[in-house]
Amino acid sequence: MKGKPVNILLVEDNEDHIDLTLRALKNNNLINDIHVVKDGQEALDFVYHRGKYEDTEKYPRPGLIILDIHLPKVNGLEVLETLKKDHDYKSIPIIMLTTSSRDEEIARSYAGGANSYVTKPVNFEEFMKKIKSMKLYWTIVNSLPKE
Repeated sequence: MKGKPVNILLVEDNEDHIDLTLRALKNNNLINDIHVVKDGQEALDFVYHRGKYEDTEKYPRPGLIILDIHLPKVNGLEVLETLKKDHDYKSIPIIMLTTSSRDEEIARSYAGGANSYVTKPVNFEEFMKKIKSMKLYWTIVNSLPKE
């Protein structure tokens, strides 16, 4: 996928975290379409093109998913495990981005197929740096699989 902008799906229910993450992702002037959904069920509907997400032109397959753990309806770990068990979607890199640093959630994320686990720092500057580094790595440095 080098040279082609990666469609990013951000799955986050906290409005403040959405705003900060979007600001950090857009801060480096890289061209990526960033789609935001606010719960785990909506994330699955987006990826599987169900309901209001049926239009594949408007809602393309994400090349990268940034996923919170603590979500309404379907939690992030369940979304992760569902997608990683599906042959058609298991190659999509999924970054767990969460406030939790609990060992059992980190272990379950990696066991479920997470490609990375990033904790959200409380400090604004640190948060911006982490998101910028994460985006640069996953959209520029790393080679992603073709759809």
